[in-house]
Amino acid sequence: MNPFPCTGSNRRAKRARLTFLVLVHSTGAPALPVERQRNDTAPAPVSLKGGREQSEALEALVVKTLDDDKAEEIVSIDLTGKSSVTDFVVIASGRSNRHVGALADHLLQALKESGHAHVKVEGLQAADWVLIDAGDVVVHLFRPEVRSFYDLEKMWGGAPETAA
Repeated sequence: MNPFPCTGSNRRAKRARLTFLVLVHSTGAPALPVERQRNDTAPAPVSLKGGREQSEALEALVVKTLDDDKAEEIVSIDLTGKSSVTDFVVIASGRSNRHVGALADHLLQALKESGHAHVKVEGLQAADWVLIDAGDVVVHLFRPEVRSFYDLEKMWGGAPETAA
């Protein structure tokens, strides 16, 4: 009897979600899989985030790169202790779709050169709103009209802002 009756990607997904303990009968035939109960002996998740100094250095690199490329209204919001997702949110505007796209391209190149190669990017093709997730710093690049529509600064209104 197959303990993993699924095929292909479903089997891999099932294996990834569940940890099985296969019981073996005295005959050597495996029994049905049993889900192992999670308890205090399960390993704690590993944090991929760096220290505070690394977060601040990354935020400074992002702000400097955006400022060098003439981004407008650069705002950095410190979310340390307020969000478990990121330490800083940097919001900036470009004058047009091409400018927003160029800001994103130059920022991605600067991040890659500084050793942050595994950066996630969304919205680069349309370049109305580009999101760059560098781990400890999340960057939102907008066209001015889109930025005023979503008004992310208001959402994080209680967090201390620093204008660059």
